[in-house]
Amino acid sequence: TLFFFFIALCVLGAVSGFISSQRPATTAKGWGRTPSVLFGNKYKKKDAKPPGVIDLGPPELVHDWEGVDLIRCFGANKVRKMQRKFKRIQNAKARAAVERAVKERNRRLHWTRTEANKEKRAIKNARRLARTGDPLKLIISGAPASGKGTQCEQIKEKFGVVHLSTGDMLRSAVAAGTEVGKKAKSFMDSGKLVPDDVIIGVVTDRLAEEDCQSQGWLLDGFPRTQAQAKALEDAGVEADGFLFLKVPDDVLVERVVGRRSDPETGKIYHMTFSPPPDNEKVKARLVQRSDDTEEKVKVRLEQFHTNVGAVIGDYQDICVDIDGNQPLEHVTMEIREAIEVTIAKKLEAQLEAHRQELAAELDASQGDGGFAEYAAE
Repeated sequence: TLFFFFIALCVLGAVSGFISSQRPATTAKGWGRTPSVLFGNKYKKKDAKPPGVIDLGPPELVHDWEGVDLIRCFGANKVRKMQRKFKRIQNAKARAAVERAVKERNRRLHWTRTEANKEKRAIKNARRLARTGDPLKLIISGAPASGKGTQCEQIKEKFGVVHLSTGDMLRSAVAAGTEVGKKAKSFMDSGKLVPDDVIIGVVTDRLAEEDCQSQGWLLDGFPRTQAQAKALEDAGVEADGFLFLKVPDDVLVERVVGRRSDPETGKIYHMTFSPPPDNEKVKARLVQRSDDTEEKVKVRLEQFHTNVGAVIGDYQDICVDIDGNQPLEHVTMEIREAIEVTIAKKLEAQLEAHRQELAAELDASQGDGGFAEYAAE
């Protein structure tokens, strides 16, 4: 019986060896021999693809890499380890990419909230200035098509100042029939340029009105010459900040040529950068100014560059250069930051003046012997 059992065992081992020789040779982990049919259940599970292993492609890419049979060289277990390592590396890269995306999103959210809080604080301080009776007073300057109109709308909406342009002020003075309005009308009807003294009279009259005195004002593109700046200074008009939009000439020419205006609403559009709404009626009534051509705008730019240097020299202490050749939101942010600094300086000056007044009152009270009464008050 033992003899026949031994013979059967040998036959079974031979058959197992023959079957194992028909597939790629591999080393069993920890045993140092080829898996056989006798222990097939144990090693068949290991031969199966482990869960989560990345599929590296068709079998020939794994078994035959540049003419080298990887499994015959390294063994199946080693190839699986390489696959698992590759999958770990890929997963680590994917997790790192997700973490970077989350950090970038959180950074953007934090930046947005911070900017919103800064804007709210600036608006609050502007209203605080208006309540003190000395509101914000600004001048914005720049070449034609530098974006003054768009930024003026933003400043007016956020800080509540009165937006003033010389054209609007002249038309309002003529319509109101004021003395300077009548003078301006006589020049306008005859086709002549309105002289600086008349324009200064129109501007000073408008700045003396109640809304400008209570809300503050924003002069759009005025003064244009050094003579106008001097006349404005002689008239007692002082600004808190001077914003100068800087844009290259070639960009300005491109902006001017594509500019269109709506005669009914007065809004200005650009056929490329700020197209009009998708409304046929609005598009039909858009017009182009006669001087919005490449030849004429170059002449206007030469005149602007001739005068702007002297004007900036008169406002050098309060002038802030703004890069107007960048996205709209970035320009708006720079202008808001400049206005924040202007408001902070003005509030600090008011506080210092108040401190000096208190110090003078204190000295006077001590000299008169009424210090106790002053302290009680």
